[in-house]
Amino acid sequence: MPPPAPGPAKAVVIGGGISGLACACRLHQLGVPVTLLEASHHAGGLVGSVEKDGLLLESGPQSFQGTASIFDLVRQLKIESELLTADDQAPRYILLRGKLHKVPMSPGSLLTSSFLGVGSRWRIVSEPFRRSRRPDGDESIADFVRRKFGHEILEYLVAPFVSGVYAGDPEKLSLRAAFPTLDEWERDHGSVLRGAMKSRPPKAERTGPPPLCSFRHGVSTLTRAIASHLGAALHTGAHVTGLHHAAAANRKHYEIHFEHGGHKETLHANAVILATPAYAAAHLLKSVSAALAQTLSGIAYAPVAVVAAEYHARQVGHSIAGFGFLAPRSEKLRTLGTVWNSSLFPGRAPDGRALMTSFAGGATDPQIVAQPEDEIARIVHEENARVLQITGPPVTSSVWRHPKALPQYSLGHGHIVKAVRDAERAIPGLFFAANYLEGPSLGKCVDVGNQTAAAVHEYLHSAG
Repeated sequence: MPPPAPGPAKAVVIGGGISGLACACRLHQLGVPVTLLEASHHAGGLVGSVEKDGLLLESGPQSFQGTASIFDLVRQLKIESELLTADDQAPRYILLRGKLHKVPMSPGSLLTSSFLGVGSRWRIVSEPFRRSRRPDGDESIADFVRRKFGHEILEYLVAPFVSGVYAGDPEKLSLRAAFPTLDEWERDHGSVLRGAMKSRPPKAERTGPPPLCSFRHGVSTLTRAIASHLGAALHTGAHVTGLHHAAAANRKHYEIHFEHGGHKETLHANAVILATPAYAAAHLLKSVSAALAQTLSGIAYAPVAVVAAEYHARQVGHSIAGFGFLAPRSEKLRTLGTVWNSSLFPGRAPDGRALMTSFAGGATDPQIVAQPEDEIARIVHEENARVLQITGPPVTSSVWRHPKALPQYSLGHGHIVKAVRDAERAIPGLFFAANYLEGPSLGKCVDVGNQTAAAVHEYLHSAG
């Protein structure tokens, strides 16, 4: 694609992951002239769907929750016919003492099943009637769960879930930043369960949890559709090298310097939206706000290795009907969890084959991502073979390494988000849309992109 034509642009989005794409798409719908600059040669960030030899592989997210904002975007992009929804009853498993155990999917089944010990079940039932002293400052997820429910629930339920969502360490992640609703329920009602019950909508308005979704040709269907919708407004292979305040015609604007196709280019914008990872935003902000740049550079990122493996169905001795399994750290595996793709959505593998995708690394095992790809694959294949009674090597295997996959909502993260929001109010025309603000899920990223676009539109309108 040729470099953007010179001249002013109303808004420039820097970063073409799902947050930046959603923001640019919404700005386009609001009638704001927008240019999106993405450094890599494809948009979508970690979202990546690969079709080869009858397989559909995902190098990043394997699926997403179908939130209202995502469904709205799907309708606007006219890709409803491509949407797939997983069985909401598909069982999920936890590895306990070397064996897979089905996770109870409702509060009632959790309390009646032997998945948890009697003591842990009693702590759940009695939680609304017990008072525990809240710390004055920020509290880690691990400390919160131990205080309210005990170590067993932390180790076998919460910690694996945190690994699956954030690839994080519950001892270091902030409850208030990562799961603000739980913090709010206890703060306002003195009990998590009491807060959950009081927050339930009237019976007539209740809906089930968001469905688990994908598309016939993978999660990338969404990002490709947005990219197509943006057309010439999207410029991949455009590496931004500098961001500066400037002045023209008695009003402030920004100069965005970037390299594209071996050329050095400059864009002018009344509003700039930083939709890059925090460390990239920190680099660009040095000339705009050194203090904010320093703050953003403090956000850590967890590395993740993704390993896809195809087997003949006859090789897999354990049933893989369901979503997949998570492995608590006490099981001493380096695999965080495995998704059973060929069971979850149709068309992921040819008949008679089984496709699964595993995740390794995270904040508790960052070293594995530095290993050669064949060594990562060997570790994951051997561990899956033990758990799922697999005989023989995989038919095919693929590995992707993401050294900085997911931002960590560590203790004190709330102060970082507050600094970002304060900067948006204090620095005219500067906005943020990224997965370190409200959560890393696709739904949260789309929400943040939409909210930021609305704020940009209002700012440009009020500024004339």
